[in-house]
Order: sequence, then structure tokens, then C-alpha cells
Amino acid sequence: MQMNIRNQHIILGALFLTLTAGTPHNGDGGTNHSTGFTEDYRIHALSIPTDLTLGGESIPLNDPEVYERLDRELLVNTYWQSNTLLMIKRAHRWVPKFEAIFEAEGVPSDLVYLGLIESGYQNVVSPAGAAGYWQFLESTGKEYGLIIDNEVDERYHPEKAALAAAKYLKDAKEEFGSWTLAAASYNMGKAGVSRQLERQGVDDYYDLLLNSETARYVFRIVAVKEIVSNPAKYGFLLDEEDYYPQIQTTTVEIDSAIASFPEFATDLGINYKTLKYHNPWLREAYLKNKNKRTYLIEVPVDKSFISEEE
Repeated sequence: MQMNIRNQHIILGALFLTLTAGTPHNGDGGTNHSTGFTEDYRIHALSIPTDLTLGGESIPLNDPEVYERLDRELLVNTYWQSNTLLMIKRAHRWVPKFEAIFEAEGVPSDLVYLGLIESGYQNVVSPAGAAGYWQFLESTGKEYGLIIDNEVDERYHPEKAALAAAKYLKDAKEEFGSWTLAAASYNMGKAGVSRQLERQGVDDYYDLLLNSETARYVFRIVAVKEIVSNPAKYGFLLDEEDYYPQIQTTTVEIDSAIASFPEFATDLGINYKTLKYHNPWLREAYLKNKNKRTYLIEVPVDKSFISEEE
């Protein structure tokens, strides 16, 4: 019995040495790991397109400082893969709708990517209180026609907020003379842009020395527009079914109080979660509607995903 155990130990030891032979265990992972890493995972510098524009306005890439700022944003957004992949998927759903709104207002359609860098087309809230896809502060949102109160906040209405953003950009373009300065003012405010133009004695965004956030802002729009428009060129490979599709909806008009949106949703054949998904601008589970306004509630046409028990 003792002889058998010893033989088993010898056999197991020999087997272990055979399996581990040639597999170094030094601190850097060994040559096999290093070779695999360099063969399978490679980080490439990017070729900067020379014909990039924003709002039809050329980017002066012959300025080394401008070139390096654009290079930075292309690299950051190309290699922040998960975030950019999600932006590509969401853009497929929203960009056509937003482009139609911008074009109707006479605003270049590529400025819709401003909203994408602001929020990733998500209803987020900034530390300063800017809200929705288009990141409006309450005061600016009201200035551009959005209803904002305790029950309704149209900053969270993607299309109505997009219309407000288009109007803002058109006003800013009239004030500053270029779409790039209009876009910069969306980030730092019209007063901030005016102050810096006067202080520095220039009239072009690309000639301004600005705070880090606004200095990157226009370049982020351009970079995200370029990547989303040409995903495969930057290594993002998607099949058609990978994109988030546009969801067909119908509208239900309401002009009175709603005591319970969960019950209202059930009557429409959906649940409260689905109602809020399509109408995030409804901020409460009820609507007193003291001003007797008329609202359009969006309801998905396809309700097959709703549980039959609901």
C-alpha cells in the first residue's frame, strides 16, 4: 500500500513537470504571454481625415495645436470602446429624428451630435442641474419654450428639447457668425463666449484660448460624428440587428387630469414602466393639469412584450 502511494506521487509529479515545462512564471507573464498580447491586442494611431467639418465650416488642421486637439478626441472616443459602442447604437435610433428637426429650423444636421456628446442620448442630470438629452438648465429651457414644472419637464422630451436646442443654436449663430462658436456657447454660455472674443481680440473658435472643457467641446462633436458615421473605419463592427431600432408609436391626447398613470397605462394595454420609458417628461405618477394643457402621450404600437397578466 505504501509503495503504491509513493508511485502515485512520482507519477503525478512527473505529469506536473511535463505540463508546466516551457511555461515560465516570471513576473512579466513570460514570453508566451507577451507574444500573445502583442499579436492579439494592438493599439493603433489614427489617420486624421483632412476634410472634417462642423456645420459646413472647415477645421484648420494646418494649425498644430488644432490638429492635436482633434487627434486627442478621436483617440479617446475610439478607444473608450464600450461608451462609444453604446453611442453608435443609440444614434441609430435618434439621429434621423433629430436631423429632421434641425433641418426644419435651418440648423446644420451634423450639430445633432452635440446632444450625443452632452448626454449619450440619455436623460441624465448634470451636477449643475442641466437635464435631459440636450442638457438644458431650467432657466434656458423655459426661455426656449419648454414646459418645466413639478409634473411635467419637457427637458426630458427628446424631440421637444431637440427643437429648443436647434433654436438656441440658430440664435447663437446669428450672434457670433459661425456654427462652431454657436456650439461653443452651448457649453460655456453666450456671455462667456462674448467675453473671451472681446478679451482676446479674435472672431474664430479655433483661435480662442479657452478652459479645458470648452476647448475640447467642438472637437468632441466632430470626433463622435466621424466615428458614428464611419464605425467600421474605427474598428466598431455591428450587424444591422445590433443597432437600437426606432420604435413605432402612436399618440394619445390628454387635456385633463390623470389620477393614476399606472392605471392609465393599464387601460392602454401597457405597464407604467413602458409609459415612462416613452414619456420620461412625465415627472409624477399623476397629472393634475391645472392649466388644462393638451399633451400627447406616446404608446408603442407593438405591445407583444407586455405580460398578459398586466
